[in-house]
Amino acid sequence: MNARLRWRKFVSNFMLTMTGVCALVSVAVLFFILGYLVYHGGASINWDFFTKLPAPVGESGGGMANAILGSAKLLLLATLFGVPIGFFGAIYLAEFSGSKVAFVVRYAADLLNGVPSIVIGIFAYGVAVQPFKHFSTFAGGFALGVMMIPITLRSTEQFLLGVPRTLREGAMALGASKWKTIATVVVPAAYRGILTAVLLAFARVAGETAPLLFTALGNRFWSNGWNEPTASLPVMIYNYALSPFEDWHRQAWAAGLVLLGLILVINIVARAILARGISVPRA
Repeated sequence: MNARLRWRKFVSNFMLTMTGVCALVSVAVLFFILGYLVYHGGASINWDFFTKLPAPVGESGGGMANAILGSAKLLLLATLFGVPIGFFGAIYLAEFSGSKVAFVVRYAADLLNGVPSIVIGIFAYGVAVQPFKHFSTFAGGFALGVMMIPITLRSTEQFLLGVPRTLREGAMALGASKWKTIATVVVPAAYRGILTAVLLAFARVAGETAPLLFTALGNRFWSNGWNEPTASLPVMIYNYALSPFEDWHRQAWAAGLVLLGLILVINIVARAILARGISVPRA
């Protein structure tokens, strides 16, 4: 009996130690990547990096102000296109669809979420670039927006389904219509989760490169308006990393650090919102 108890304690302590080691390794990988980026690109992050255009080929210095602004424009367009479709699609799945329709839509969304980003880029090229005979910010935003749809839809649906049915029944018992119940009871009750889903979808597409190579292409200068090719941080990292210039390599590391920092901040904000929520004024 004592031998069996000692063996069980040994197995328990061994598994606890192994799980702790695996958790430590998982966290260490992130900090290793972050430290590696800081080591190689930290020196190149300065005021010029955020305010100046890229230097001519072969010259040192310059910055990536056009790429930072271009990424912001692309992500704004992607959010405006992908989030409403995913949001209203999630409402339909959670509140109106039958089991067969919901199964088909969920399955299609999961398949779309698993499609390689380069395939999304080819699709966006055929739909938003070829017919207009030029690359553009709109095309890049469309490609990223398509990638945001399944993430927003599936995550938002889960949060909507998590709202207790008694809230719906109580609102409808007081005379509220189905849509009024959704708009005034269900969505406000799940708003933290919905906002978290949007932020996570935003972070998911922020670092995508392949779709932008087929759509937004890139630009060494400022992009005027929304119907011209535009620079973006992921594409600039790709181009600079393949160049033979050491200064460009350092700026690619710096851009990677900025991009990783953006994604980390978005994830931290999403976790904070989901854990504690934010105050929403009510009329």
